[in-house]
Amino acid sequence: MLRRMLKNYFPYVWEQQVRLVQTAKKAGGSKKLGPDRPPITAAPKGYEPNCKTKFGPLNDCDRVFQNLYGRHDWRLQGACQRGDWHRTADLLEQGPEWIMEQIGKSGLRGRGGAGFYAGLKWEFLRQTKSAKVPKMVIVNCAEGEPGTCKDRDILRHEPHKLIEGILLVGVAMGCGRAIVYIRNRFYNEACNLHFALAEAYHHGLLGDSVCGTGIKFDVMVQRGDRYLCGEETAMINCLMGKLGRPRRRPPFLTEKGYFEHPCLVINAESIAVVPTILRRGSQWWAGLGRSYNTGTKLYCISGQVNNPCTVEEEMSIPLKDLIERHAGGVKGGWDNLAAVFPGGLSTPLLDPPTAGKVLMDFDSLQDAGSGFGCGAVIVMTKDCDPLAVMLRSIQFFEKHTCKQCSYCRDGAIWLPEMFARFVKGQTHPHEIDWTLVIADKMRNSKPICALAYSQVGVAESLVRMFSRQIEERLLKYAKAS
Repeated sequence: MLRRMLKNYFPYVWEQQVRLVQTAKKAGGSKKLGPDRPPITAAPKGYEPNCKTKFGPLNDCDRVFQNLYGRHDWRLQGACQRGDWHRTADLLEQGPEWIMEQIGKSGLRGRGGAGFYAGLKWEFLRQTKSAKVPKMVIVNCAEGEPGTCKDRDILRHEPHKLIEGILLVGVAMGCGRAIVYIRNRFYNEACNLHFALAEAYHHGLLGDSVCGTGIKFDVMVQRGDRYLCGEETAMINCLMGKLGRPRRRPPFLTEKGYFEHPCLVINAESIAVVPTILRRGSQWWAGLGRSYNTGTKLYCISGQVNNPCTVEEEMSIPLKDLIERHAGGVKGGWDNLAAVFPGGLSTPLLDPPTAGKVLMDFDSLQDAGSGFGCGAVIVMTKDCDPLAVMLRSIQFFEKHTCKQCSYCRDGAIWLPEMFARFVKGQTHPHEIDWTLVIADKMRNSKPICALAYSQVGVAESLVRMFSRQIEERLLKYAKAS
């Protein structure tokens, strides 16, 4: 109705806005809900796909994080009773080639969001020759995105599993030192990690001769507090005392990273599962989950569910089964579901029909037009105001943009203003299409980091999914005025 009124009473304005939208579409506007992601390369050498068709629930004997909820002792004695540090020296004596071979055969993909194969990514740093300065491993425990809390539980309740994984991965890539980057707000978690590191040094598990093998390896902890520092180049700048902003590559971090040291940034969960993979074998890990999406995963379920939680489950478990089995289901029942963020706030929304059949893994969610992210599921019901959720989501990205890229900076200003008008109904119908035009311009601007892509995915999915509610709000305001 409002579109008809604008067309009849303001024909010049209508034609101008239609021309803008048509011009953007002719320029190659994407119809995808999410950003155009880079293609994932082929699986590492030696990986063999499985033939499974049913996924989940995970057997207790296959759980990697046995103290995820802190019900047992998280210190060295309790960790050893759960199998941590068991014959770690024997694993180190197998050699870096054997460790990298096992990681490649397992098909492990990074748990930080991008989903690259760990065996291929870690091989870049391993093959880097650095005679003057030693290579380093940077562990990403920033976790500043709303809905994510898995790395925090690892630091709090499984610090020795993380430390052992850092040691094995660092030695495999030829590194002599590792730095763990933790958010300032994770005070108790940082204290637990410092205590666990002190225990490891005291018992000879770290230091000049780790586990009595003669290998020197050190781990240190640094802290920062900015969402954008979760991006690897911004994290390196923060660790070096510079402003936490991302930079363009090349040079890549494996060439010039932390104070000129070749380094690699790896997610905490990706490292923490390595000791269990090496002990139980790569075939065990490759047998969990769908082919090319193997292993277990820590899922964070929050939002409008009856029992928000963090749970370890098998990869490729159906999203509906995950929510109903571990989170007590959607408040008001599955029919009350409005939308789902499947991988955190930076992933495009899924509508209820898609959420009812999609699998929780990288490939399935990408085919559905969204992304796996870090496995942080945020549930929205019909009881909440979707337009208020739209505004709050976009305001988060507005706050955390670094303002280096023009399109990202301007989009972070325009989108919140437009979404604020959507919530009140004080806008014009053409701004719904204009939002998609702005999002498409941001996608094609080739920004430095993925923050612009996150804004694009969220804005497009919200507008396309709730455009009817926006028009109803506009009509309601027009009648009231």
